[in-house]
Amino acid sequence: MSAVELGTGMYNSVYRVRLAGWDRPVVLRVAPEERRQFRSERHLMRNEFACQPWLTPIAHLMPTVIAADWTGQVIGRDWMIQTHLDGVPAPEYLGSYPRATWPGFFWQLGEIARAVHDVRGPHFGPVAGPGYATWSDAVITSLEEIAADLDGAGLDSADVRQAAAAAGRERAVLDEVTEPRLLTGDLWTVNCLLDRVAAEPVITGVLDFDRAWFGAPDADWTIRMATAKNDERTAFWESYGTPDRSPAARWRSRIYEARHLGALRLERHRLGKADAVAESYQAMACVLAGLA
Repeated sequence: MSAVELGTGMYNSVYRVRLAGWDRPVVLRVAPEERRQFRSERHLMRNEFACQPWLTPIAHLMPTVIAADWTGQVIGRDWMIQTHLDGVPAPEYLGSYPRATWPGFFWQLGEIARAVHDVRGPHFGPVAGPGYATWSDAVITSLEEIAADLDGAGLDSADVRQAAAAAGRERAVLDEVTEPRLLTGDLWTVNCLLDRVAAEPVITGVLDFDRAWFGAPDADWTIRMATAKNDERTAFWESYGTPDRSPAARWRSRIYEARHLGALRLERHRLGKADAVAESYQAMACVLAGLA
């Protein structure tokens, strides 16, 4: 048996393992110790495991779970073994194609996101729970958990709490969303694999749905990234469909951006990126100004 650590895991430790008697390698993913997990990121691997049956529409693009263990009796952490997907990480390979072919990649990404967002869920919030009856409860709780994590990390959480308070004042706007849909959590280029030999970018795999939850599709990280720039990614909307640009949707998008920025601040802190943490406060101030 041999194992090689892969550098693609931003949260979990990831290894490619070759087992005696197996023709293909497998992937071992190991969660951080519980004491190192933020409250807002608790048991993400268990959440990804729970969402597997809901991701049937894109199962052909995903690894299969071979084994998983939450008991802590083997290595003291949650772990999961999955099949190894062929393909190369999109961030490493997309740039090798002529830029004129990039819209095709984003068109495929829009098609994948549409298939996921079309899945209806039983509640709002993380797939594995806790579940909430209303979208406002799920969003506000998420913001409050992020704020508590920031406090625990010794970071200023006042702006995230202001966003939560704004969401509380305008619950009715959030609760115009009445049907929970499956959200990818953080699907974008970094979580895609490409065919190594195709003449144009072809997505052969998608990874890491540990942050999946049920809610409003436009709250998904994928939608945030698709709207971030007016470049090749506009092809995303050709396959995904037209986004909601109503005044209420634009207001909700600011709340979602506050949540994204709060989560990014925690991730940057965990990775030791102090400058990026500082930048998040400036970005959040702009979001809060739009909520005033």
